[in-house]
Amino acid sequence: MSANAMQVGGTHYASKAVQPWEAMEAWMSSEQFAGFLRGNVIKYLARCDDKGGIEDLKKARHYLDKLIEFKEDAA
Repeated sequence: MSANAMQVGGTHYASKAVQPWEAMEAWMSSEQFAGFLRGNVIKYLARCDDKGGIEDLKKARHYLDKLIEFKEDAA
């Protein structure tokens, strides 16, 4: 399943016609978008023990999955 086909931690983006990271991918350079994804992986890993626990680890994995897909598509 692609990262675009799922959401971790609720359904707050499900009703959006354009997903926020799809807009970012369209508006940012490839380097900027990859940095955004990498930054979110780091954010969720860094805070997991203090805030979101397992859910934050799942969010980090979700952003990492998206980064992997993005890099594979670019190759």
